[in-house]
Formats: sequence, structure tokens, C-alpha cells
Amino acid sequence: MGSADKEMTGANPAAGASLMRAMAAVFLLAQAFASTESRAQDYPTHAVRIIVPFGAGGPADVAARLVGNALADSLKQPFVIENRPGAGSVIGTQEAAKSAPDGYTLLLMSNAQTANESLVPQRKYDLMRDLVPVASLNVADLVIVVHPSVRAASLKEFIALAKSQPGKLNYASSGQGTPYHMAGELFKSMAGIDVVHVPYRNSGEARTGVIGGQVQMMIDAVTTMAPNVLQGQVRALATTGKTRSAVLPDVPTAEEAGVGGYEATIWLGLMAPKGTPQPIVDKLNTAVNEAIKRPEIIKLWADQGAAPMAMTPEAFDKFLRGDIVKWAEVVKRFPQQP
Repeated sequence: MGSADKEMTGANPAAGASLMRAMAAVFLLAQAFASTESRAQDYPTHAVRIIVPFGAGGPADVAARLVGNALADSLKQPFVIENRPGAGSVIGTQEAAKSAPDGYTLLLMSNAQTANESLVPQRKYDLMRDLVPVASLNVADLVIVVHPSVRAASLKEFIALAKSQPGKLNYASSGQGTPYHMAGELFKSMAGIDVVHVPYRNSGEARTGVIGGQVQMMIDAVTTMAPNVLQGQVRALATTGKTRSAVLPDVPTAEEAGVGGYEATIWLGLMAPKGTPQPIVDKLNTAVNEAIKRPEIIKLWADQGAAPMAMTPEAFDKFLRGDIVKWAEVVKRFPQQP
């Protein structure tokens, strides 16, 4: 201890003790920061699981596996996909929210989770309280399709048919709060029609339902439904973006087809349990942004009708909060909750 310290502690023992405690606290904080930085540099040291709260084969599952493989390649550890579908993504999201905040559990999420913030008040987690944004992945338009037996060759004809038979036609989704459900309810509201929502356990079952004719209509991701359109298994009436899809260029947008102002997309991202060290979050964000810039991933997504969406954790946080507000306003417009 220097002479100045001796004089101060000798003159005022309490002040000296306070100084020593402060110095110890600073030392411990520095040690903790150094430890966190060291863990981030070494991360990951074993397999990382990505919880996908949707069924296998859907856009979220496909994207998770593609990005997971890229992360495994760059970070030299396996990224294992775990499908935990159910309750419109609530079950898997809740599991992720309650997992250890160590960087070894991630959540593949979409606008289903931001919609559920207002649509499912009884859930046992709060998205922005219990999880932290890691990285956004991609965004894709949706496509409005009907079974070939439906007597409607255009969106206007379908709307007219639905208005002539209120409550008699059905539309499929992968569950309450999912982008397909929200897009369907928004479409009903803007078109002024009464079409009954039929929620399935996952998007694959919903897709099978409309292809098999058990339900008449579905609003699905272009990335997964386009092949069925091109094979004639369903009839596409409109896409939901601002411009026509490069994958389905002959299909008009909803705006062109007669529902002015209607727009809906599906986007995907990654979150982690609250408390995950920021250096690990930043490392994952960098790795994800590098992965989705790979030419082979850009081309694959473009061929499917999706585009990469790269953000920093801070920008993704702002995006998520805005999307929560957006869907809360949409939910208020629903005539009733299914």
C-alpha cells in the first residue's frame, strides 16, 4: 500500500475499508469479464441445440438445418435441431426461455412469436423479457392457394364465393398465432369474408389438408408451397408481397388481384435465453451473418422465394419490438378469436 493509502486509512479507517472493498469489487468484475471473454473465445466447446417450435419440413425447420450446418462448419461443433412443435410455437419457445443461458440452447423463431405476445396472453414467458435477440435469418412472401375443386380462378372470384357462402369455406394453418393464421385472419378482415380457421399441428399437415381437399384454402410460405403450385396440386390466387415472386412470376400480388394494401410475410430469426453472455451472442451473430451471405445459401433461398435478412442483435431487438406492436394492432381487428 502506498503512503497516500496509509495516510487515508490511518486517518479514516472506515474510508480505507470502503476503498479496499471497492477495489476488490473492481477486481472481481474484471475477473468475471475476462472469464466471459475467455468463454466466448472458446465457444462452442460442445454441441449446440436449436429448438425449432414448429414441425419438420416447414420453412423454419428447413432454414434451421441449413444455417445450423453452416454454423457447424464455421464454429467446428454440431448444431443439433430439436423440433418441439405445438400450441402455435408456444411449447418450444417456453422450453427455450427456461433453458440455461450459456449459449448452448438457441430458439429458431418467426413472427409467430411476436404475434403470440398479444394473441396468447396465458403463455408462461414474455418474449423480450425471457429471451434475447441473436440474429435474423431470412424473409419470404406467402402465397394464397386453393384446392383445384374450388370454383374460383382468381382472388376476386374466391372472395365472391366466400361472401356467397359465409362460414362454409375453411382455411388451414399450422396453428394459432403462426404467420399463416395471422395472414389468414388479416385477409378475412380486409376482404370482408367469413372463412373458418382450421388449425393443424404443423405446416406439413396443413399443407396436406389443402392438397387433399380437406380444407379449401391456405396461405402458405412461397418457399414450401411453390412446388405444389407448379405441380398443379393447388391453384395459386395471389402472393402477399409488394412485388411478384420470382418463383411464381405469373401469380399476381394480392394488391394486383384486388385486395389493396394487403401484405404478409414470414421471417425467421434466432434468440437465446436471457442472460446468455453478450460476447457469445455477438459471436453467434457474426457467424450467422457470414453464413447467410454465402453464395450457395443466397441462391438456394432465392430459388425458394426467400431473401437473407442480416441484422445486428440491437437492430433485431428493435425489429422484434416493432413487430410485436404491429401484430397487436392486427389482433385488435379480428372479429373473434378462434
